Amino acid sequence: MANVMLRQEDGYISFYIPKKDVEEKIISLEFDSPDRWGGRVSLANGSAYYIEPLSAPPKLPLTMRARRA
Repeated sequence: MANVMLRQEDGYISFYIPKKDVEEKIISLEFDSPDRWGGRVSLANGSAYYIEPLSAPPKLPLTMRARRA
């Protein structure tokens, strides 16, 4: 599992992995509703990660754990 930083940028969410110095745009989230947020995250570079679903959308910026999907 990796620590990742999520932050809101010009209309999209940025997914940053500090250890790899990789920052990509999130193109899709498995769960993106007011009552559930997270799950499988697809990035613009084609990679995918899994974030444990939260009960509500988080306030960004936020650091959390993610694993490769």
